[in-house]
Amino acid sequence: MSTLAISDHALLSDRHSAAVVTSDGCVAWLCFPRFDSESVFASLLDDDGGHWWIRPVGDAASAVSREYLDGTMVLRSTYRTASGAFEITEAMEVGAAGDPHRLGEHAPHTVLRTVRCTSGRVELAMDFRPRPDYGLVVPTFDAVAGGVVVQGGPARFTLSTTLPVTVSATAVTARFALGEGESAAFALQFAGIGEAAPSVYSEAAVEAGLAATIAAWRAWSDLHQTYRGPWEDLVRHSGRVLQALSYQPTGAIVAAATTSLPEVVGGERNWDYRYSWVRDASFTMQALWVAACPDEAHEFFEFMTIAGADSMPERHLQIMFGVGGEHDLTERSLAHLSGWRGSAPVRVGNGAWDQPQLDVYGELLDAAFLLRGQLGALTPSTQGFLIALADAASDQWRRPDNGIWEIRGEPRHFLYSKLMCWVALDRAIAIADRLDASHRVDGWRRTAELIRAAILEEGWNGEVGAFTQSFGSPDLDASALMLPIVGFLPADDPRIQATVDAIIFGLTDERNLVSRYRSGSDVDGMAGHEGSFLLCTFWLAQVLAQGDRVAEAREVFERAIEHVNDVGLLAEEVDAETGEQLGNFPQAFSHLGLVNAAWAIQLAEERGASPR
Repeated sequence: MSTLAISDHALLSDRHSAAVVTSDGCVAWLCFPRFDSESVFASLLDDDGGHWWIRPVGDAASAVSREYLDGTMVLRSTYRTASGAFEITEAMEVGAAGDPHRLGEHAPHTVLRTVRCTSGRVELAMDFRPRPDYGLVVPTFDAVAGGVVVQGGPARFTLSTTLPVTVSATAVTARFALGEGESAAFALQFAGIGEAAPSVYSEAAVEAGLAATIAAWRAWSDLHQTYRGPWEDLVRHSGRVLQALSYQPTGAIVAAATTSLPEVVGGERNWDYRYSWVRDASFTMQALWVAACPDEAHEFFEFMTIAGADSMPERHLQIMFGVGGEHDLTERSLAHLSGWRGSAPVRVGNGAWDQPQLDVYGELLDAAFLLRGQLGALTPSTQGFLIALADAASDQWRRPDNGIWEIRGEPRHFLYSKLMCWVALDRAIAIADRLDASHRVDGWRRTAELIRAAILEEGWNGEVGAFTQSFGSPDLDASALMLPIVGFLPADDPRIQATVDAIIFGLTDERNLVSRYRSGSDVDGMAGHEGSFLLCTFWLAQVLAQGDRVAEAREVFERAIEHVNDVGLLAEEVDAETGEQLGNFPQAFSHLGLVNAAWAIQLAEERGASPR
């Protein structure tokens, strides 16, 4: 089973699919041609899931350093050995620069890797063992001039290399030596079954593909990234990570690049996050407004309008979709994969896809309100969709649901769900003229006032002295921090300050990171206790900043970013005992939380908030 720390991985993306590569030279996860396609390599989840190694012969490298090239998602890793040093530069090819707004539009579904000796002489080995369809298929390998054609399962591939290789029934391997200044190049190209095998890449073609990919990412960054403020490099990098998690053909945004990296090591809290959650994607669009100026917002709302076409307000809006707009995301387990550090089951699909979660109306309308300047003239179908969201919130807000955390138990009257129904109506009222819906404002306002009264009366628990997870519950929940973030109450309201202090006291771990809630089978129906949640920690920093507790906000923010890995990436959670990253990787939630918290701290400092 795979045991390498989650933080020892890095992301490659062409805005169609993603690869996860290790610090020791392995492509350990790759799906083609979409984020949610079957994997080609899955050693991240099982040793037999397929891999693509390039590493020194004999002893491991004595030192490794990694970085993304400035303004890009192109990774360069430098390795030092006893005899010399070499670097691997790798990326998923996005194609020629073209229009930066269309980054990745013509991506050829290709992984590019070059190896260059920078000093001395190095002996290297390559081991290429694709296992399509989540490791179920051992493909065939046929040597051709300049590479190997691989066929099996739902796809065919071409591995391009000018090196002499050994082809067996199960793998393609090579051993080679490079002296200072010498290099080797590799490409893995995808084609669907029934399509012709891709033509091989020469070394010059690999180098040209990398150069074009670097130029395309930098063109996008130069056009979009204007954030100036605290932690500028981290904020801008997080913006690129969020862009890398977007699916270019439709505008969908995935929650993470992986499936089944656990929230509890060895436990069952293992989910597939390679889909587009309405909530996560809406939050991501809002974070891109800070970190990357989302000129492509209209694509996202077009995707949501088409994917979300349904019978609202009678039926709840589905909470997630496949990146192509698919509705049925039925969950199943892959029993042949042992899971990262034995954390089984490995799941594909997500059983929460048909849960009722009323908060999604507010998140979408909040994003539409914030991004209204980027949306241009709304089409009648988009207007109708956004109106239907407000109507659904108005009609359904009294119903129980499964809440933001997708608790797999009996529906409840979650505070956060009621809050976001209020947000849906508040934002719909604010943009009613853009929706040609001014005649609906009075009705929406009356319902928003009812929701507000219910939250203030039933969401506040006087005995606890805080807003709590659900109406009548004594349990704390970090999602209550969204009350000031969305503008329901000001951050300096005494009830908000009391809730903040209660969360600090009751939901903070030994590392001073924040849990979503106190998990356990008696609370959410799942065994084990999850790690601390990075998004919630960033929420705390954001609310502290909004309440002019800036010194505390900075402390909380700094504690969270201590867990950013060497290439600026965050998973979903942190293990309170070990400090290791946990959960799917990289996680959009964590990066958008980082962006928004940094921005809130910047705004607090600009208005001269006095530290406390």
